[in-house]
Amino acid sequence: MKQKLLLVGLLLIATVKLSAQNTFKWQSVTANGFTYKYVTGDPTHSRFYTLKNGLTVILSPTPLRPRIQAFIAVKAGSKTDPSDHTGLAHYLEHMMFKGTDKFGTLDWAKEKPYLDQIDNLYEQYNSTKDEAKRKEIYKEIDKTSGEAAKYAIANEYDKMMAGMGGQSSNAFTSIEETVYTENIPNSSIDKFLTMQAERFRNPVLRIFHTELEAVYEEKNRGLDNDAEKVAEAMDAAMFPNNNYGRQTTIGTIEHLKNPSLKAIRNYYYSYYVPNNMGIILSGDFNADEMIKKVAKNFSFMKPKAIPPYTFEPEKPITSPIKLDVYGPNPENLTIGYRFPGAATRDARMLDLVASILTNGRAGLFDLDLTKKQKLLSASARASTMMDYSTLDLRGNPAKGQSLDEVRDLMLAEIDKLKKGEFSDDLIPSIVNNQKKSIIQSNENYLSRANNLMSAFTSGVDWKDVAASTSELSKITKAQIVEFANKYLNANNYVVVYKHLGEDKSIVKVEKPPITPVETNGTLQSPYVKYINELPSGSVKPVWVDYSKAIQHAKVGPAELLAVKNNDNTLFTLSYQYDMGTWNNKLLSLATQYLQFLGTDTKTAEGFSVAFYKLASSYSLTSGTEQTQFTMNGLQENFSQSVKLYEDLVAHCKPDEKALAGLKARLKRTRENNKQNKAAIIAGLRSYADYGAVNPFNYGLTDEEIDAIKADDLVAILHTLSTYKHTILYYGPQTAEMAAASLKKLHPVPASFTPYPEQKKFVKQSVTKNTVLFANYDMVQAEIYWERAGDEYDPKKAVEINLFNNYFGAGISSIVFQTIRESKALAYSTQAQYAQPTKKDDRDSFVAYVGSQADKLNEAIKGMNELLNDMPESEKGFLAAKDNLKKSLETGRIIQDNILLSYMAAKRKGLNYDERKVAYELLPKLTIADIKEFHDKELKNKPYTYCIVASDKKVSDDDLKKYGDLVKPSMKQIFGY
Repeated sequence: MKQKLLLVGLLLIATVKLSAQNTFKWQSVTANGFTYKYVTGDPTHSRFYTLKNGLTVILSPTPLRPRIQAFIAVKAGSKTDPSDHTGLAHYLEHMMFKGTDKFGTLDWAKEKPYLDQIDNLYEQYNSTKDEAKRKEIYKEIDKTSGEAAKYAIANEYDKMMAGMGGQSSNAFTSIEETVYTENIPNSSIDKFLTMQAERFRNPVLRIFHTELEAVYEEKNRGLDNDAEKVAEAMDAAMFPNNNYGRQTTIGTIEHLKNPSLKAIRNYYYSYYVPNNMGIILSGDFNADEMIKKVAKNFSFMKPKAIPPYTFEPEKPITSPIKLDVYGPNPENLTIGYRFPGAATRDARMLDLVASILTNGRAGLFDLDLTKKQKLLSASARASTMMDYSTLDLRGNPAKGQSLDEVRDLMLAEIDKLKKGEFSDDLIPSIVNNQKKSIIQSNENYLSRANNLMSAFTSGVDWKDVAASTSELSKITKAQIVEFANKYLNANNYVVVYKHLGEDKSIVKVEKPPITPVETNGTLQSPYVKYINELPSGSVKPVWVDYSKAIQHAKVGPAELLAVKNNDNTLFTLSYQYDMGTWNNKLLSLATQYLQFLGTDTKTAEGFSVAFYKLASSYSLTSGTEQTQFTMNGLQENFSQSVKLYEDLVAHCKPDEKALAGLKARLKRTRENNKQNKAAIIAGLRSYADYGAVNPFNYGLTDEEIDAIKADDLVAILHTLSTYKHTILYYGPQTAEMAAASLKKLHPVPASFTPYPEQKKFVKQSVTKNTVLFANYDMVQAEIYWERAGDEYDPKKAVEINLFNNYFGAGISSIVFQTIRESKALAYSTQAQYAQPTKKDDRDSFVAYVGSQADKLNEAIKGMNELLNDMPESEKGFLAAKDNLKKSLETGRIIQDNILLSYMAAKRKGLNYDERKVAYELLPKLTIADIKEFHDKELKNKPYTYCIVASDKKVSDDDLKKYGDLVKPSMKQIFGY
C-alpha cells in the first residue's frame, strides 16, 4: 500500500576488511560511452552516474537472485510543502499511481474536460468559507468525479506491475524525500523502465476525491497512533524555525479538507525534475547495459532550477522543554537532543554515540537499565536529516515507576557517557559488530538500495559512508567524551511525557459524502497492451533438491543439517526443539530469564559484553509449539561463541533478585498489553479461531507467576539440551567439520528425554455469524472477518496463492481496488485464505478493513458483497497468474533459507520444494477454478467478526446486525 514512512537514521555501510592501506576516494571511469564514479574500497561496488539532464543513476549489481530492487527517489517531501498546502507532497505520492494521458484512461479526450472541471471546482472549494456553499460545490465535485471516472481505469499501474512479476509495489513520503519502490524480475527491466518513464512523463491527477478520502483515513490512523503524536510534538519543539517541526508529512486537517489540484501539479513541475531525482537499482544485472536502458528511457526529462529551501537557524535550547501527550497506549518518555545535519562528521559520530548507549547487548542503557531491570526497556536512536540530526532516548517505565524516574535514570547514563564511564573496548566491539552487519546488509537487495537512496536524499557523500567503519575505528574514547560534553548538556533537550489518558485535542477529518466511482477494472487501455507485448527475457525457475543441497551429520543422537556458506565468513547456528509453552507454560519465562543470569565465573552483564566483543548474537525463544536457539557471528569466533552460550545455559545460577524483576516486568508488560490495540486484536482473533480457551490466553495466571521459583526456571534451562532437537548450521564449514566442533562444545545425552505432553488446540468451525467486540479509545475501527477452512491439503497451495493474488492480497487485488479505490471506505484492506504451517491443522480465512468508525456499516457491507459475489475479470486474473508465475520463476531459496524452508516443509509432511509442484499446476488453472474456490470457501458462509473500536462511536445495535454480539472482558481475552 502507498503509505507514509518516517525517515530513519542512515545505515552505515563500510568495508569488511580494514587495514592501514585501505583508502576511500572517488574515482572516475568511462565505459561504453558513459562516465561513472565509484568509491575505492566500497564493498557494494556501486556506480554513480549523472546523466546529461542531471538525473542521478546509482547501480549496485550483485548476482544472488534474478530480481532487481528499484527506488525512484525525489528530493522533496513535507519540508518543501507550501505553508498553505501542507501534506501536498504526500498527496502527490498517492496520485502518482493513477496513470497518465496514455494509461489509466479509456478515452483521454473525453476524460480531460471533466478533470479540468474538477480542477476548477476544487479551487472554488478551496477559497470558499461559507459551509453551505462548500457543500454545494462538493456535491458538484462528487458528481463530476463520477462522470470522469467512467473514462478512468483505476488500477492499470498496479496491473502492469503485477503482470511483469512485480512485488512490494509501494511508495513513501517523508520529511525530505518521496520514494517509489518496486521489486521486479530482471527479465522485465525493459518493460519496467518504459512504464516508469511514462509514469513520470505526464501524471494525471484522476480519481482524486476517493484517493483524498484514503489520505483522510491515513490522517485519522495517525490520530490513533501515540508514537506518531510524540514524534510530532518532539519535532515541533526541536525545530520551531524549520519545517521539520512546523509541518507534518500528512498535513494539517484544515489543509487536508481544502486541497488544490493546481498546487499539487505546480509542486510536481517544481520538484519532479531530473536534477532533483535519483534512480537506484540493486540486483542481478549488467551495469554497462543497464545505464544505456535508463538513459534512453529518461532522456526526455528536462532539468530545471530547484526552488531553494531557506530557514532561520535554530536557537540553542537553554532549558529543558517539557511537553505532555495523551493517548490510550502505555505511558513512556522520550528525550531528544539536536545535532548538525547528515553530511557533517558530527552526524556520523552520532551513530557511534547511539550505539554506545544501546546496541542490544553491551550499551550503557542495555547493561545498566534493561539488564538490571531498572526500566521495562530503554533505547537510543540517531536520526539524520539534511539540515539537522537528532538523538532520541526512549524509556518505558517498570511497574510502579514514574516518568520522572525514567527521565532521571536515562539522564544519569548520559552523565556516565560524558564522564567516559564505559568500557575501553566498547568502541572496537561496535566496529566489529558493524563489520558483521555490513556483510548481512550487502546480501540483501532492499538494504543495499535503501542505504544508497538514503545517502542520496540526505546529501551524504557516499565516500564518507563507505569509509565510516574505518573512520569509527580510529575514534578514541576521549573524542567521544568531548563530543558528548559538547552536545549533551544538562538543559539542552526536549522531553515528551506520553501519559495514559484521553487526548481531548483530537479533531478527526470528517468523512465527506462520496458516491462510489467506476474502476473499469475489467477494461484496459491500448498502452497496457503495448507494455504487455514488449519483449522480455526468460528466467528458468530453480528448485531446491533438499537431498543434494543439505549435508547431514550427527552430534550424538542429534541430527545436524548443514548448508555450506561459500559467500562470506559468517555462520548461523540453530537448535530447534519441537516443544513450547503448550508442553510447559514456564518455557517462555525460562528463556526470558536466561538474559538476566550469570554463572559462578561471569555475571549476566559479563556474558552480554563477551558476546558483543565476539560480534556474536544469540536468541533463545519459546513459542507455543517450538523452542529455538539461534546464534550468528564470524566463523573465526564460532567455538568461543558456542562455548560461551553452552556455559551460560548449563551453569546459570538462580538469581532471586533477577526473578523478582522479571516477574514485575512480566506483570507490567501484561498490563501494557491491555492498553495495546494490536494485542487486543490478536486476542480477539484467537478467541474467534479457537474459542474462549485459546492459544492467546493460554498462559500463566497472576497466581502462577507469583508461585514460580528461580530453581524451577533454571532447571528447565539446565536440562534443555536433554530433549530432542535438530541442529541447523549455515557457515563456511562442512557438516562433518561443524559436527566435530559441536561434539566438543554441545553436550547431549546418549538418548533424549521425551517431550512433556502437549496441550492441544483445534480451530473451531464457524456455524453462525458472531461479533466479538472490544472497546478501545480510537478514531478508527478495526474489522476482521475470521473463519476456519478445510484440513491441510498441499495440492491446493497453488490455487490458494492464485486466489489470494487475484482476490485480496496486494494493491491490484479485487478487494483493494473495490474497498479503497472505488468506494473510499478504508486506507488499508485485504483478504487472504491461508494454509497452516503444520500438516495436522486447518486452513483459515481472514479479511480486514481499517476504516473510520462512522463508516463501519458501509465497510462491512462492502466486504460482505465481495465475499458473497466475486467480480470476474479475465485480464485481472491473467495478470495475477502471470505475477505468480514470474514470482515462482525468479524466487530463489538460497543460503540459510534452504535449511529453514526444509524445516517448514517437514512440518507440513513434505520432503520436496513445493514451489515446483505449484509451477507445474499453475498453467492449468482458470478463472472458473478461482470462482469455484471462492464460492465453495467464502460465499454465503458464516463469519466471526472481530471488531475493535470506541463504544462511543459504534453502537450495539449496529454490531448486532451482523451476528450474535459478544463482548469479552480483558481478562477473558488475555487470560489474566
